[in-house]
Amino acid sequence: MDSVTDASSTNPYEPSVTSGPDYSPSDEQSWWRRPAGGREVLTMALPLVISSLSWTVMTFVDRVLLAQQSGDAMTAAFAAGTVWFSTLCLPLGIAMYTSTFVSQYFGAGRNDRIGVAVWQGVWLALAVSPFLLMAIPMAPALFRLAGHSDSITELELIYFQILCWGGPPMVVAQALASFYSGRGKTSVVMVVDTSVAVLNLALDWIWIFGYLGFPAMGIAGAAWATVVSIWIKALIYAILVLQRKHQIEFGTLAGMRFDWPLFIRQIYYGGPSGLQLVLDVLGFTVFIVLTGRLGNIEAEATTMAFSVSTLAFMPVWGFGMAATILVGQHLGENREHLAARATWTSLVFALGYMATISLTYLAVPDLYLVPFFAGDRAADTHAAVRALAITLLQFVAAYNLLDATLMIFSSAIKGAGDTQFVLRVSVVMAISLSVLSWMAVEWLKLGVFGCWTLITLWVWVMGVVFLWRFLGGKWRTMRVIEQTPPDLSGTTLETEPALP
Repeated sequence: MDSVTDASSTNPYEPSVTSGPDYSPSDEQSWWRRPAGGREVLTMALPLVISSLSWTVMTFVDRVLLAQQSGDAMTAAFAAGTVWFSTLCLPLGIAMYTSTFVSQYFGAGRNDRIGVAVWQGVWLALAVSPFLLMAIPMAPALFRLAGHSDSITELELIYFQILCWGGPPMVVAQALASFYSGRGKTSVVMVVDTSVAVLNLALDWIWIFGYLGFPAMGIAGAAWATVVSIWIKALIYAILVLQRKHQIEFGTLAGMRFDWPLFIRQIYYGGPSGLQLVLDVLGFTVFIVLTGRLGNIEAEATTMAFSVSTLAFMPVWGFGMAATILVGQHLGENREHLAARATWTSLVFALGYMATISLTYLAVPDLYLVPFFAGDRAADTHAAVRALAITLLQFVAAYNLLDATLMIFSSAIKGAGDTQFVLRVSVVMAISLSVLSWMAVEWLKLGVFGCWTLITLWVWVMGVVFLWRFLGGKWRTMRVIEQTPPDLSGTTLETEPALP
């Protein structure tokens, strides 16, 4: 299908909607009320923003509580948690991409395909679970390569090996959550994720410090609190998805079967999305590990700055998820102009949020840093870490707007199925970040400010690249679902769109 163009459009990349089969008088309403306008995007995105913030606040408070014990515990939790997440990125990215299939099927009115699409993500999670657990015995050799101090390495091992038990349910929960997020029922995702985050924080308080009769377990208690909460989240989503009304309308029980053609299609499109997540997180992980070699103060300040920056990043992740879902739904309806409009509207919200949060980083950085110093800390270390962290937050403020641009446009083209391009860019950029980080630390000896200048430039380049790809418009002709109802009893893919 060719994308619609109109030379008279005020925006050359958003086609006119004043004529043609997609035209509706409602398209001429205000920016807020029109289709794919402010109200539609915010209704979709706000629950996802709150859901993302719940995870962010959970991990943020987790590190704050550990910082009250020691800076080493906080640093170890951040580094080990980042490595753990990197082991999940491939299957988690594919499971997350299930929402794109759900959104396009939903937009196309193919409710009978939604249940089976969700379960292909679950079967993937179960298939990779043994491999996720294999990271436990491999952890000692992995963390010794980082070259961190013995005290930090010991804490990293404890935290990482416990977290590994939460990997399988994490992927299962993400696949099941796509049943709701892909259909735009994001308030359900918000309620579940927020409730689980509150549970996690309560368990953190009890198990880290030893309240209500439990022993004080420190960093191990923080890890077990996360694992227990993730298992409970997976169970909640399973119960919700298998409600009888969903079995009838969306085939959530009948679809609990392995569908080879659909499974392959989800791997084909979701695999690059997962690999992109792997590469992006891997690049950041290498950056964090190498920065940790500069010294404990540099490592601790970097941990604080990245922890605080997630307060900006994760809500924009919610807007990015909304862009993915809305692009998928509107492309499923074959209304590319609304998919484009939803993307631009999402960008407006994301940039507005990022600009506001960046100003607070510059004006009142202690608003975010004070909680890290609530414990009994040496005064000289306190002052040195605080001063460096304040400077690093200025770097975060410098790249935040391009980070929002990167997130929104990469999410939009993934919602269409343009995941191969996303993967190619991520391969080049992740390798570049890793190699340049090593050169900055080990060869050029640029120090912590040189490393942070590098990460800032890296984000700027990524933002520009994905903006360019979106403006190119190739995503408009893409679909991840079959265009005509297929005979899925066999393995032929003849009714599917050509794979790009």
